[in-house]
Amino acid sequence: MDALSIILIVVALVIGAGAGVAVGSAYRKKVAEAEIGSAEQEAKRIVEDAMKTAEAKKKEAILEGKDEAHRLRNEGEKELADRRKEVQRQERRIQQKEETLDRKIDNVEKKEDRVQKKMKEAEARLAEVETIKKSQFEMLERISGYTVDQAKAYLLDQLEQDLAHEKSLKIMEFEQQLKDESDKRARNIISLAIQRCAADQVAEATVSVVPLPNDEMKGRIIGREGRNIRAIETLTGVDLIIDDTPEAITLSSFEPVRREIARISLEKLIADGRIHPARVEEMVEKARREVEASIKQAGERAVLDAGVNGLHPELVKILGRLKYRTSYGQNVLNHSLEVCYLSGIIASELGIDPTVAKRAGLLHDIGKALDHEIEGSHVEIGVDIARKYKESDAVIHAIQAHHGDVEAKTVVACIVQAADAISAARPGARRENLENYIKRLQKLEEIASSFKGVESSFAIQAGREIRVMVKPEQVKDDSMASLARDICKKIEEDLEYPGQIKVNIIRESRAADFAK
Repeated sequence: MDALSIILIVVALVIGAGAGVAVGSAYRKKVAEAEIGSAEQEAKRIVEDAMKTAEAKKKEAILEGKDEAHRLRNEGEKELADRRKEVQRQERRIQQKEETLDRKIDNVEKKEDRVQKKMKEAEARLAEVETIKKSQFEMLERISGYTVDQAKAYLLDQLEQDLAHEKSLKIMEFEQQLKDESDKRARNIISLAIQRCAADQVAEATVSVVPLPNDEMKGRIIGREGRNIRAIETLTGVDLIIDDTPEAITLSSFEPVRREIARISLEKLIADGRIHPARVEEMVEKARREVEASIKQAGERAVLDAGVNGLHPELVKILGRLKYRTSYGQNVLNHSLEVCYLSGIIASELGIDPTVAKRAGLLHDIGKALDHEIEGSHVEIGVDIARKYKESDAVIHAIQAHHGDVEAKTVVACIVQAADAISAARPGARRENLENYIKRLQKLEEIASSFKGVESSFAIQAGREIRVMVKPEQVKDDSMASLARDICKKIEEDLEYPGQIKVNIIRESRAADFAK
């Protein structure tokens, strides 16, 4: 095939392709125009349908609105009609009340007229009665010879005398009846309280016995040249009696706290076996701490047994010290518990709250725990302690009045007075000789301790000897004899005692150091 044929074929293909493109474009245009026309018709149809639907809904909404307006108008008209009827009913009721009120006013006015007429008639009659009464009084005055005032005074005097006599008789009768009933009730309450309170008999004891494993221990306790026994007696203020009693040492002291410290110290030394002055001092200090712990436990136990709550901790410790305090041979802590129980029982029988009565009964002798350390009576000391630890006024007044120092102004104070008397007066409660003995020993120590330079003093040998520890920096060796003579003179002037009292002055200087 030659080139011309090829060119012709190419030209023919080109022409055919162009014609095909033209025919395709025309066809697509026609098809697009047809689709556009169909879309426009569809859009017109949709718009027409929407307008028809909107028109229908509009008509429907208008109809509903008309129906609702009609319904509301009917309801309003009905409500208005009801209110009109109610107003008419109220108006008729008010009108009826006005008519009734008018009738009542007319009746009241008529009654007032009648009352006015009756009052005028009564006044006229009263004037007539007064005239008759006056004439009668004048006649009585002429007959009796007394004026109205004189007769009135005479009658009043007679009436007053009669009433005074009858009143006196009634008062005496009531007083006697009240006294009889009060005595009977008091006897019943006190007997019931005594029956319900069980207490031990009081045993007088100013000595303690420490058992020994063997008699050889006596020599070890005495020590070389008596230094061990002197150390024990000096540190504790207790007299050790070592006699022929087998396997026993007697501790003698009027102060139970010192005696207890000495007993515990001696038992510890015997158990340990090492007995020398330094060891004695160590054991005495340990025993003193144990006794202090025992005092605290005794106070806590007493508060628990009494059922008294809310006491200050320091007040509980002071209360525990009463375990080692006696009064006329009676243990003061046990006595305080007895008074607490009796006060609660009596208060309950009288129908009052026993809480305050029990609290006052437990604390009424609290001042005795510190009467060796603070000046003043145990009542004054107890009142100061109660105020210091914020006790109530009722408790403070009961403490102040339990011995009659001030007048008892409350029922609780009277109850505590009665309970204190019951506890002290029961058989075996107190013995005067022990109290006097203890007071004498306390006075002996107070006299010795009143001198300048005295550090401590201990009455021993049942008060036949007083050991006085002096401060070495204040009292010299050459002045010890004069100090002993002055103390003896003061004892002779201020104290009554049988026999004689030995005054023993002790001055000790120590020097200590440590080897490192």
